[in-house]
Amino acid sequence: MDSNGSEAPAARRTPLHGTADNALKIVVVGGFGVGKTTLVGAVSEIRPLNTEETMTKAGEGIDDPSGAWGKRSTTVAFDFGRITLSASQVLYLFGAPGQERFWFLWDRLFSGALGAVVLVDTRRLEESWYAIDRLEHHGTPFIVARNNFGEPTHTREQVREALDLPADVPLVDCDARDRESSKQVLIELVRHLTARVEAAAAAGAPGAGLPAGLTAAEGITDPSPYEESTP
Repeated sequence: MDSNGSEAPAARRTPLHGTADNALKIVVVGGFGVGKTTLVGAVSEIRPLNTEETMTKAGEGIDDPSGAWGKRSTTVAFDFGRITLSASQVLYLFGAPGQERFWFLWDRLFSGALGAVVLVDTRRLEESWYAIDRLEHHGTPFIVARNNFGEPTHTREQVREALDLPADVPLVDCDARDRESSKQVLIELVRHLTARVEAAAAAGAPGAGLPAGLTAAEGITDPSPYEESTP
């Protein structure tokens, strides 16, 4: 069961092309129970690798599930998914664990990342501050996606102000359970990355230019869904 309480499809069988020789990396971060596992699973063309473990009494007083009612499992390392962009380009998605005791893993996950998605739950915005701080510290470009667990009670402008987001950081709405919605989040991130690189190149910044594969990543149009196994 994923972090939004929905059942994941049973199996995925989409082999990686033998010609794939250029891998791109995007990280999905955010607080505990905001839907990171769900988003990765929604767009991955393979059955996502996850490290979900059942929450037990041993975690009482350490993890706070009060803001994620009904959540019975939690990511203890990372989630992993994949989207094939072309015969030679592949996009890897890494979902970071949300609990504070696993934050030490984040710096390693950020290494080599093209960019990041900060997934937020407006009922617990304060849990997103650390993710934004670490990404800014690493200089990793990111966008913020508000995962709507029902009708939004605040405007995006109010959320932007509460998170103290710079004007150039995109803030979008999504439903992490929905494939199309989650796909649009990734497309928005790639557009943001492209705009940053093009702005730097126009300003004559040393080394500015599109990173290898970034143009191909703009071609995220409809990641092939994984196949469900027959019972």
